[in-house]
Amino acid sequence: MDVEEAGTVTLVSKEGDTFSVPTPVAEMSELVKSMMDDDEPDDDDDDNQGSGTEIPLPNVKATVLAKVIEFCEHHRTEPMTEIEKPLKSQNMVDVVQKWYADFVNVEQVLLFELILAANYMDIKPLLDLTCATVASMIKGKTPEEIRQTFNITNDFSPEEEAQVREENKWCEEA
Repeated sequence: MDVEEAGTVTLVSKEGDTFSVPTPVAEMSELVKSMMDDDEPDDDDDDNQGSGTEIPLPNVKATVLAKVIEFCEHHRTEPMTEIEKPLKSQNMVDVVQKWYADFVNVEQVLLFELILAANYMDIKPLLDLTCATVASMIKGKTPEEIRQTFNITNDFSPEEEAQVREENKWCEEA
């Protein structure tokens, strides 16, 4: 069955939940696009007829996949402005449009799951947005503040920390 003819693709989450997505939206993912391209020579097979194309995404939870699809659908109608590097602000509203800033205003766990999904599914705009959000959370903070933000335990002894600070003094001077 020709994917373009069908107009939709079924994405299957880790849990087996299915999401029917317009083909152009699904093709924002380079992974999905290449899997769809791999399926095309099999058009002669009768086992897929009438069912559309199913793309399994075993590394993506249903809740995360729903957010990824929401991003892709919005991005098709209102593309995200390019993210300037280095970031000009810690506030994502100053970096991208309000909708995108609100989209990544989520709990850390979901944000990191979105990064993993964007990387796995190869969706560059989503990966750029989520990584920029993490960068904005780090920007302008001391190592101790960063540890608190991301709940990281300091495994350096005071002597090791002093040595690292001395070796990297040039970083703080810039």
